[in-house]
Amino acid sequence: MVLYILIIFFTISPFFPATENPHWFFRTADFVRFQSIMLQIILLVTLLYIEEQFTVFIWVLIASLVLSMVYQLFKVVPYSSLYPRKSTEEASDGHVSILAGNVLQTNTEYPKFLQEIRKFNPDLVLTMESNKDWDNGLSAIEKDYTHTVKVPLENFYGMHLYSKVVLQNVQVKYQIEDDKPSIFFDFSFEGQKPIHFCCLHPAPPSPTENETSKERDAELMLTGELIRKIDRPTVVCGDMNDVVWSRTTRLFKKMTGMIDPRVGRGFYSTYNANYFFLRFPLDHLFHTRDLYVGRMERSKNFGSDHFAMYYEIHHKKKTSTPKNPKMNGEEKKDVKELIDEGTSN
Repeated sequence: MVLYILIIFFTISPFFPATENPHWFFRTADFVRFQSIMLQIILLVTLLYIEEQFTVFIWVLIASLVLSMVYQLFKVVPYSSLYPRKSTEEASDGHVSILAGNVLQTNTEYPKFLQEIRKFNPDLVLTMESNKDWDNGLSAIEKDYTHTVKVPLENFYGMHLYSKVVLQNVQVKYQIEDDKPSIFFDFSFEGQKPIHFCCLHPAPPSPTENETSKERDAELMLTGELIRKIDRPTVVCGDMNDVVWSRTTRLFKKMTGMIDPRVGRGFYSTYNANYFFLRFPLDHLFHTRDLYVGRMERSKNFGSDHFAMYYEIHHKKKTSTPKNPKMNGEEKKDVKELIDEGTSN
C-alpha cells in the first residue's frame, strides 16, 4: 500500500508547476525533476519486482508513472549533453570572461574562493551573498580588479562586482524588493557595441524566504522587458533561484530570444555543493544571439553551498543584435500578470 501511495504521489507531483500556482509547495517539483526521475525509476523497478498479480490497477499505475517520467525527461533532456548545442563557436572579435558565484554569507573560507579567482583569472568577478566580511576577505584582489561595485548587505543578498577595466553606465537597482539589489553595467569592446550585463539574485520561493515565486518571477520579467528595449548585446547572469526548465524562465527566453549556453553541454548543477544527490542548476547565464559562450566551467567547492560558474563570452564577428522575438497575446498577458503580481505585494 505504501508503495502504491508513493507511486501515485510521484506520478502526480511533477505536474504541480503546471497549475501555475506560485506557492513554494507547487514550485518545488520544478527544482527536483532530476531527483524525481531517479525516484520514479526506483519505484517502477520495485513495483515490477515485487508485484505478483498485474491487475488493471497495477497496469494503470505503471502507465501513469511512465508517462510522468517521459514528461519530466522532455523538460530536462535539452540541458544534457545528449541534446544539440544552441551556443556554437564562431569567429570572434572580442571576448569578456566572468566568474560568478554565490559565496554564502556565512562562509569564511575566503582563500579558497581567491584560489578560484586566480585559477580562472576572469575579467569580471561577481559575488552574491557577499557582506562586509566578504568585502574584507576579497580585498586582496583589488590590486588587479581596480574597478568595483560594492553592495555589502547582511541579509544574504549582498552583491559585489570586480572588474579589471572601467565599466560604463553602472547602476545598482532594487527592481522588486528594496533589500534585493541587482547590478547593471556595460562592458566595452574596442570598435564594437558594449555588452550590457544584468546581474540578478532574486529571492526563491521557500518556507524560509518568500512564500511564493511572485517576486522572483516579476524581477525576471522586468529584466526581460528592459532587454527588449535596448539594441545591444546583452548577458543576464547570477543566482536566479530558479531552474531553466521552469515556466517563468522559458517565458523569459521566449520574450528575449536569449540563449542558454548549457543546452547540449550539461546540467552544470550549482546547488547544493555539499550534497551530490541533491543538486539543481540554479545559477544561470543567458546571452543574446550575437554572442556565444566558448569555455564554460564549474568551480571547485570553496566552502559555499553553491559552486561558482566561469564563462568566456565572445562577440560574434560581423553579427548585429537580432530584433526582438514576436510575442503572441497570451504571452504578453502572462508577462504583465507576472509583473503585476510581483509588484503588488
